[in-house]
Amino acid sequence: MTHIAYIGIGSNLGDKVYQCEKAISDILRADQSKLLAKSSLFKTKPIGYTSQDWFINGIIKIETDLEPLELLQVLKDIESRLGRKEGFRWGPRAIDLDILLFDEEEIEMEGLQIPHPRLQERQFVLIPLAEIDPEVIHPVLKKRIRELLENIKEDQGVEKIQ
Repeated sequence: MTHIAYIGIGSNLGDKVYQCEKAISDILRADQSKLLAKSSLFKTKPIGYTSQDWFINGIIKIETDLEPLELLQVLKDIESRLGRKEGFRWGPRAIDLDILLFDEEEIEMEGLQIPHPRLQERQFVLIPLAEIDPEVIHPVLKKRIRELLENIKEDQGVEKIQ
Protein backbone atom coordinates (compact mmCIF):
# COMPACT_ATOMS: atom_id res chain seq x y z
CA MET A 1 0.00 0.00 0.00
CA THR A 2 1.31 3.43 -0.85
CA HIS A 3 1.10 6.47 1.39
CA ILE A 4 1.44 10.22 0.90
CA ALA A 5 3.88 11.92 3.28
CA TYR A 6 4.99 15.52 3.65
CA ILE A 7 8.50 15.88 5.02
CA GLY A 8 9.96 19.08 6.44
CA ILE A 9 13.65 19.65 5.76
CA GLY A 10 15.87 22.18 7.50
CA SER A 11 19.51 23.03 8.15
CA ASN A 12 21.43 25.87 9.77
CA LEU A 13 24.97 24.51 9.91
CA GLY A 14 27.54 24.19 7.13
CA ASP A 15 26.40 24.38 3.50
CA LYS A 16 22.70 24.55 4.35
CA VAL A 17 21.31 24.40 0.81
CA TYR A 18 23.54 21.42 -0.02
CA GLN A 19 22.49 19.64 3.19
CA CYS A 20 18.80 20.08 2.29
CA GLU A 21 19.28 18.94 -1.31
CA LYS A 22 21.37 15.95 -0.20
CA ALA A 23 18.72 14.96 2.34
CA ILE A 24 16.03 15.06 -0.37
CA SER A 25 18.03 12.85 -2.73
CA ASP A 26 18.83 10.43 0.13
CA ILE A 27 15.14 10.19 1.11
CA LEU A 28 14.15 9.41 -2.46
CA ARG A 29 16.90 6.82 -2.81
CA ALA A 30 16.40 5.20 0.61
CA ASP A 31 12.95 3.78 0.05
CA GLN A 32 12.37 4.33 -3.67
CA SER A 33 9.89 7.05 -2.79
CA LYS A 34 8.35 8.95 -5.62
CA LEU A 35 8.72 12.72 -5.42
CA LEU A 36 5.30 14.30 -5.99
CA ALA A 37 6.20 17.91 -5.17
CA LYS A 38 9.10 19.94 -3.86
CA SER A 39 8.78 23.43 -2.41
CA SER A 40 11.14 26.30 -2.92
CA LEU A 41 13.81 26.72 -0.28
CA PHE A 42 13.34 29.46 2.29
CA LYS A 43 15.71 31.33 4.60
CA THR A 44 14.04 31.44 8.01
CA LYS A 45 14.73 33.09 11.33
CA PRO A 46 15.32 30.66 14.19
CA ILE A 47 12.47 30.16 16.66
CA GLY A 48 12.88 29.32 20.33
CA TYR A 49 16.66 29.60 20.64
CA THR A 50 17.41 32.69 18.54
CA SER A 51 21.19 33.04 19.13
CA GLN A 52 22.06 30.96 16.09
CA ASP A 53 22.30 31.25 12.32
CA TRP A 54 19.19 31.38 10.11
CA PHE A 55 17.82 28.12 8.74
CA ILE A 56 17.18 26.95 5.22
CA ASN A 57 13.83 25.12 5.10
CA GLY A 58 11.71 23.36 2.52
CA ILE A 59 9.18 20.57 2.15
CA ILE A 60 8.76 17.58 -0.09
CA LYS A 61 5.63 15.57 -0.78
CA ILE A 62 6.37 11.92 -1.48
CA GLU A 63 4.59 8.70 -2.25
CA THR A 64 6.07 5.89 -0.15
CA ASP A 65 5.45 2.24 0.66
CA LEU A 66 6.88 2.74 4.15
CA GLU A 67 4.74 2.87 7.26
CA PRO A 68 5.21 5.91 9.55
CA LEU A 69 7.71 4.31 11.96
CA GLU A 70 9.73 2.86 9.06
CA LEU A 71 9.84 6.28 7.39
CA LEU A 72 10.87 7.90 10.68
CA GLN A 73 13.77 5.42 10.96
CA VAL A 74 14.89 6.19 7.40
CA LEU A 75 14.85 9.94 8.23
CA LYS A 76 16.82 9.39 11.48
CA ASP A 77 19.42 7.33 9.58
CA ILE A 78 19.79 10.08 6.97
CA GLU A 79 20.13 12.74 9.69
CA SER A 80 22.93 10.69 11.30
CA ARG A 81 24.76 10.20 7.99
CA LEU A 82 24.54 13.92 7.24
CA GLY A 83 26.10 14.85 10.56
CA ARG A 84 23.20 15.59 12.89
CA LYS A 85 24.28 15.44 16.50
CA GLU A 86 21.88 15.32 19.41
CA GLY A 87 21.76 18.83 20.76
CA PHE A 88 19.24 20.84 22.67
CA ARG A 89 15.69 21.70 21.72
CA TRP A 90 15.52 24.20 18.85
CA GLY A 91 19.32 24.34 18.72
CA PRO A 92 21.54 24.39 15.62
CA ARG A 93 21.57 21.31 13.42
CA ALA A 94 23.24 20.13 10.24
CA ILE A 95 19.95 18.61 9.10
CA ASP A 96 16.47 18.23 10.52
CA LEU A 97 13.90 15.94 8.89
CA ASP A 98 10.33 15.79 10.18
CA ILE A 99 7.25 13.91 9.03
CA LEU A 100 4.69 16.71 8.97
CA LEU A 101 1.69 14.85 7.56
CA PHE A 102 1.13 11.20 6.65
CA ASP A 103 -1.98 10.41 4.62
CA GLU A 104 -4.83 11.84 6.70
CA GLU A 105 -3.61 10.04 9.80
CA GLU A 106 -3.31 11.22 13.35
CA ILE A 107 -0.55 9.30 15.13
CA GLU A 108 0.69 9.76 18.67
CA MET A 109 3.32 7.41 20.03
CA GLU A 110 6.73 7.56 21.67
CA GLY A 111 9.02 9.54 19.37
CA LEU A 112 6.43 10.24 16.67
CA GLN A 113 3.55 12.67 16.51
CA ILE A 114 1.69 13.23 13.24
CA PRO A 115 0.63 15.78 12.26
CA HIS A 116 3.70 17.58 13.53
CA PRO A 117 2.58 19.24 16.80
CA ARG A 118 3.54 22.84 15.93
CA LEU A 119 2.89 22.74 12.19
CA GLN A 120 0.00 25.23 12.43
CA GLU A 121 2.13 27.80 14.31
CA ARG A 122 5.10 27.97 11.95
CA GLN A 123 5.34 30.04 8.79
CA PHE A 124 8.53 28.19 7.81
CA VAL A 125 6.38 25.04 7.52
CA LEU A 126 3.10 26.51 6.29
CA ILE A 127 4.55 28.75 3.56
CA PRO A 128 6.36 25.95 1.66
CA LEU A 129 3.49 23.55 2.37
CA ALA A 130 0.98 26.05 0.95
CA GLU A 131 3.25 26.50 -2.07
CA ILE A 132 3.02 22.82 -3.01
CA ASP A 133 -0.42 21.83 -1.64
CA PRO A 134 -2.52 24.69 -0.20
CA GLU A 135 -5.69 22.60 -0.10
CA VAL A 136 -4.35 19.70 1.99
CA ILE A 137 -6.31 19.43 5.23
CA HIS A 138 -4.77 19.27 8.70
CA PRO A 139 -6.26 16.01 10.03
CA VAL A 140 -6.79 17.30 13.58
CA LEU A 141 -7.76 20.93 13.03
CA LYS A 142 -9.80 20.11 9.89
CA LYS A 143 -8.56 23.27 8.16
CA ARG A 144 -6.74 23.71 4.87
CA ILE A 145 -3.07 24.62 5.02
CA ARG A 146 -3.75 27.96 3.32
CA GLU A 147 -6.31 28.76 6.07
CA LEU A 148 -3.81 27.94 8.79
CA LEU A 149 -1.25 30.20 7.10
CA GLU A 150 -3.77 33.04 6.88
CA ASN A 151 -4.34 32.72 10.66
CA ILE A 152 -0.71 33.60 11.47
CA LYS A 153 -0.60 37.36 11.86
CA GLU A 154 3.03 38.03 12.85
CA ASP A 155 5.89 37.90 10.37
CA GLN A 156 8.22 35.09 11.45
CA GLY A 157 11.03 35.97 9.02
CA VAL A 158 10.62 33.57 6.09
CA GLU A 159 12.23 34.59 2.77
CA LYS A 160 12.17 32.56 -0.46
CA ILE A 161 15.71 31.96 -1.76
CA GLN A 162 15.22 29.52 -4.65
